[in-house]
Amino acid sequence: MVCGGFICTKNALSALNIIYVMVSLLLIGVAAWGKWFGLVSSISVVAGVISVGAFLLLVAFVGLCGALKHQQILLFFYMIILFLVFVLQFSISCACLALNKDQQNQLLEVGWNKSESTQRDVEKTLNCCGYSSVDFNSSCAAECFRNPASCITCSTILQTYAGEVLRFVGGIGLFFSFTEILGVWLTHKYRNLKDPRSNPGAFL
Repeated sequence: MVCGGFICTKNALSALNIIYVMVSLLLIGVAAWGKWFGLVSSISVVAGVISVGAFLLLVAFVGLCGALKHQQILLFFYMIILFLVFVLQFSISCACLALNKDQQNQLLEVGWNKSESTQRDVEKTLNCCGYSSVDFNSSCAAECFRNPASCITCSTILQTYAGEVLRFVGGIGLFFSFTEILGVWLTHKYRNLKDPRSNPGAFL
């Protein structure tokens, strides 16, 4: 009876937040690894990924502390923040899955024009030059630029994989958004349960 209520809900909520901690540490680790080995030279990209990981880590610690100590205030703030993250992530995931080819191309071009360091990263990784045309009078980080006639434009490669990447990102986002709404439900349920170890007459 107890396992079906307080203890099991507490364990489920704790386990969910431990998963969030591992995911956040993975994000931070991957960003640091990419920067350390020179796979990503853009500071803004690395900082963005690390910021997302740090935010998720903070939220997970709040939820974990609230679950272990059955703290009403921590659980309340955790539930509100997790719901807001769910709304944002669900919206972005649906947008990723709904983009058509033209919208994908526009998004890629905007991202390309936004950062020169990102352009160099893409050119070096994908061995391509320029977005829609190869400028023989400019520099390029790709190995193929030693023989510029052999270079292809980066848009050709990016457009090939853009749909798959967006579907992958959208699918992962949807999966985690459902775990977040599960976390909101578990937190709401857990806040309204009485701790069997405390005074039976006390409201927690």
